[in-house]
Amino acid sequence: MDFLRPASWEEALAAKAEHPTAVPIAGGTDVMVEINFDHRRPEYLMDLNRVGDLSEWEVGEESVRLGASVPYTKIMENLRAELPGLALASHTVASPQIRNRGGVGGNLGTASPAGDAHPALLAAGAEVEVESVRGSRRIPIDEFYKGVKRNALAADELIRAVHVKKADGPQQFSKVGTRNAMVIAVCAFGLALHPRTRTVRTGIGSAAPTPIRARAAEEFLNAALEEGGFWDSGKIVTPSVAKQFADLCAAACNPIDDVRGTASYRRHAVGVMARRTLTWTWESYRGARRLTEGAA
Repeated sequence: MDFLRPASWEEALAAKAEHPTAVPIAGGTDVMVEINFDHRRPEYLMDLNRVGDLSEWEVGEESVRLGASVPYTKIMENLRAELPGLALASHTVASPQIRNRGGVGGNLGTASPAGDAHPALLAAGAEVEVESVRGSRRIPIDEFYKGVKRNALAADELIRAVHVKKADGPQQFSKVGTRNAMVIAVCAFGLALHPRTRTVRTGIGSAAPTPIRARAAEEFLNAALEEGGFWDSGKIVTPSVAKQFADLCAAACNPIDDVRGTASYRRHAVGVMARRTLTWTWESYRGARRLTEGAA
């Protein structure tokens, strides 16, 4: 196994063009596990730790540009207000040591359906900035996942950053695991309210071959909230609406039985998490409305 260590982004792109099979490594929290267990033996490893701008972020007027190697700890400490769903997901990633090393780019590159960042990125409607010597492009998160541990990257492309719109409403993340820490998700669920567009987006992890959205559930809830006047009145979402939303989220799953949980348990758990996160986010929205009305 040969080790490549570019000193700049331009050197990294050139190395990837010359060696398309090279596997990027920054935090190494996924790649090194596979190598240590001899599940993977790449011809080339490309260390990106000397590429400084991958560990930087920029808060713009409408969105956050998050470098691919920004550690989860930094997201938790610095971007909780702008990216609340991703910050909550970051809290659940493994241990403090791994949160200090791992970043969103690694989750996206590995494209495991169990990656903790995926539900939050789907719910927020992120875009993945990728680049090669041929140029750069942005891939909508909905188009990024192509199959089990497969993504939309071309062989010569590297992930440079993720662009996420700043939250305009409450966001939540929930995860089921066999213990509280150092655990791969049995299933996970992300939910984001977008009051400006009066829409809701979801993200589901570890309950299908790829991270997915519960689109039918979103469409149902969007219509129910609008037709029922919930956005304007701020009234409590009725139990029947919450149950239907939860049932549709569970129905969107296509899980498997494995050592971490059965398919039926995963469907059930996703439904429970969907109902709970809807309750939490809607209560936050109602609270924000009351504060706004009180200030007026």
